[in-house]
Amino acid sequence: MIELHHVSYSYEGHKALNDISLHIGKGEAVSLLGANGSGKSTLLKLINGLITPDKGKYYFDGSEITEKKLKDAVFAKSLHQKIGFVFQNSDTQLFCADVYDEIAFGPRQMGLDEAAVEKRVNDCLDLLHLQDFKNRQPYHLSGGEKKKVAIACVLAMNPEVLILDEPMNGLDPRTERWLVSFLVNLIQAGKTLIISTHNLELVQEISHRAILFDETHTVAADLSTHQLMDDIDLLKRVNLVDEYYHHHDDSGHSHYHIHNY
Repeated sequence: MIELHHVSYSYEGHKALNDISLHIGKGEAVSLLGANGSGKSTLLKLINGLITPDKGKYYFDGSEITEKKLKDAVFAKSLHQKIGFVFQNSDTQLFCADVYDEIAFGPRQMGLDEAAVEKRVNDCLDLLHLQDFKNRQPYHLSGGEKKKVAIACVLAMNPEVLILDEPMNGLDPRTERWLVSFLVNLIQAGKTLIISTHNLELVQEISHRAILFDETHTVAADLSTHQLMDDIDLLKRVNLVDEYYHHHDDSGHSHYHIHNY
């Protein structure tokens, strides 16, 4: 579904992605790991079509995504309907007067009639337990409630791929547990998920595969989640864990003393 061939990208001369090649198939749940500044968020923006490569090629569903194609409003709209992007900071994603209109915005942009829009909005309100908030102003919601609304806005478009950038940032423990459970349900339903995170505990619960970035802005490893979590030397080399505290719990999950970036 997603193919990158020797992709590089720079911000004002500073390398953010360095010769990245990878494939992500339909129905995969993939975590992107790495310290801040390693290139994870840049890669998510590129996959979403917000930026295009300086070098290399990016294909989605067999079609090359180029700057020229993205200037075509019909093509760009089609791509953004297929790929849903939940930003790290929900405030950058929410701008309507109330939660109902926030969730309705995408389906209305797709050209759906109001009856279809209403059904999609209500389905998402029910799915994320937001019915009591539909007339509230997003500005007044808590961080966890804003995150739920941002996810609802994306799901209302019924995307083929769901991308989340550091989804646990700023969430309370209860909302974290809800989000993990929700993402697991989406994976079991066959959605393709790409999640950028430095949270190794989260990675074990919501991904089958982990792609690890290092300080050179390239892929240091592309492994099954289980293989990556057992490679303590690799995790230390890219500065994701400390020198100590590694054990397995009864479920087989690994636990580390983890750096907080």
